[in-house]
Amino acid sequence: MTCSHDPLEGSAYRWSVPHDLRSRDDVERLVVEFYRRAFADPLIGPIFTDIAHMDLGAHLPIMCDFWETVLFRAGVYRRNALQVHRDLHALTPLLPEHFDRWLLVWNGAVDDLFAGEKAQLAKVQADRIAGSIGRRLAGSSGSGFETIGTRPVPREGEA
Repeated sequence: MTCSHDPLEGSAYRWSVPHDLRSRDDVERLVVEFYRRAFADPLIGPIFTDIAHMDLGAHLPIMCDFWETVLFRAGVYRRNALQVHRDLHALTPLLPEHFDRWLLVWNGAVDDLFAGEKAQLAKVQADRIAGSIGRRLAGSSGSGFETIGTRPVPREGEA
């Protein structure tokens, strides 16, 4: 069902049944809506606006490349996402609560705009990416799995 007149002009909300992410245009719609919400968020908004001084016009195509590559294996993203976050982390600590909020805002945008297999993948991959970057910034492995450590060698007389 579609409304010919959009009473919420300028809002991400539309009077239509959500469809799955199918194209770069859909990725762009999602990324734009995410940043609209993220910039307005009291916890993570200042990181984007006051710390990173993000030029959204320049940043959006990069993030669309990133998510198009993640979701559709487009191969158009050619940067180092971890290094960007390391540089930002050097300016202000990126803490678990920042990644949690980022995920909340991202998942809300996905759920409000799209439904389907790729929409679910967008949320799963965001969770993996946030976890990996968060762990690496904290000095751990990017993997969520703990590696097997070595056992201490028993001393003579110990079993």
